[in-house]
Amino acid sequence: MSVGGLPRAMGLRDVVLFNIAAIVGLRWITTAGKIGPFALVLWLVALVAFFIPSALAVADLSESDPGEGGLYRWVTSAFGETHGFLAGWGYWVNNLVYYPSLLVTTAAIAAYALGPENVGLADNQLFVAVFSLVVLWLALGLNILGLDVGKWVQNLGAIGTWIPAVILVVLGAWVLLKFGSATPFEPSQWVPPDFDYSLLAFFATMTFGFAGLELIPVLGGEIRDAARTIRRGILISGALIVFVYLIGTAAILAALPPETVDITNGVPQATAAIELRLGLTGITYIVAVMLVIGNLGGVGAWLAGTARIPFVAGLDRKLPPAFGRVHPKWKSPYVALLVQGGVATLFVLSGLLGSTVETAYLVLLDMTIILYFIPYLYVFAAYLVLLGSRSGSQAPRKAMALMGFLSVLLSIFLAAVPTGSTGELWVFELKLWGGVFGFMGVGFWFARRSGDRLA
Repeated sequence: MSVGGLPRAMGLRDVVLFNIAAIVGLRWITTAGKIGPFALVLWLVALVAFFIPSALAVADLSESDPGEGGLYRWVTSAFGETHGFLAGWGYWVNNLVYYPSLLVTTAAIAAYALGPENVGLADNQLFVAVFSLVVLWLALGLNILGLDVGKWVQNLGAIGTWIPAVILVVLGAWVLLKFGSATPFEPSQWVPPDFDYSLLAFFATMTFGFAGLELIPVLGGEIRDAARTIRRGILISGALIVFVYLIGTAAILAALPPETVDITNGVPQATAAIELRLGLTGITYIVAVMLVIGNLGGVGAWLAGTARIPFVAGLDRKLPPAFGRVHPKWKSPYVALLVQGGVATLFVLSGLLGSTVETAYLVLLDMTIILYFIPYLYVFAAYLVLLGSRSGSQAPRKAMALMGFLSVLLSIFLAAVPTGSTGELWVFELKLWGGVFGFMGVGFWFARRSGDRLA
């Protein structure tokens, strides 16, 4: 048994599939496809500036401390209990708004799965709300049954993500060979003709699309031979993730002109366009169903991982001790899971209130990016502290860590630049920054209430 009585239920296969389910979002390739071939350049920049440094940092930090809690433990070791709590708090609460953004996308995709006559449901707020809550509580319920059960939600989610990606790449190549690309890939298309500040904001989204390798170490106490398994899992899943994003974006661009790409349901849309050009039927339905399963796995993965943050904080008495309770039968942190589900439900409903589906998606997405990357600043900083305590030259690793830290700072700044149809700018920014400061302010209050002083 691991900390708090949670069993070690995960092996290498589970870790690889968990990473894929948690990190790969095919919606990111449709978001990238919106800006054309230049998106491939931004993917490569995000790969070098963030993904590789984060993989190195997470692997090394997991090796030095593979225990339950992950970044909560790492930051605590480097900067003290208060900063550890604030990092863990930011990481936890960002997911309370991440679930709704993912669920909004899933509902739009589900509309395709219900048949051509129901595609319009993607813009129906009642349908989006009801569907989102059903998926949320289904994933939550399966994780409450324990990681032995919940991990299969994540495993199936990885398969549900991988199959549509492969289908899209294969069909995109078929269309390219038969008809040519719907998007020109001449050298002039790889650099925007005019500098557009809002265009750079997509870099934050792509960086966020690569983020998530730090999630599986949060369950470190429930992984067999955690340090070695996490490192191997990062190598295998990392290669697959890079393949999906780069080749998947190219396939989207081959199928559709950038100006026609829909950021909330672009993969089914692209598949439908390919079907029409090739004279095929039924593929869009398969892709849509698999994507719903994939997103269910993504919700399950983030629910399972982030629930361990308040669970460990409950054991440490940084949050009410009830958060540290383990279900006597199912051996899951059920109180932490139920609280997450309840608050995420409120955000699904409030995010849609008074907004179009696309506007709600954009507000939730940008808020999630900012809240998520605040803890990542802590992770890279903690990694630099760890490197400083090692003997020998650590200059290459320090350079990578610093580059990762700066890319996160840039992403936070760029996420505040609205893209797409955001409605009135002041309303968008008020929702965005009100959510960010409100959440982190509550975390600071909890930290002070626990009796700690800032380090």
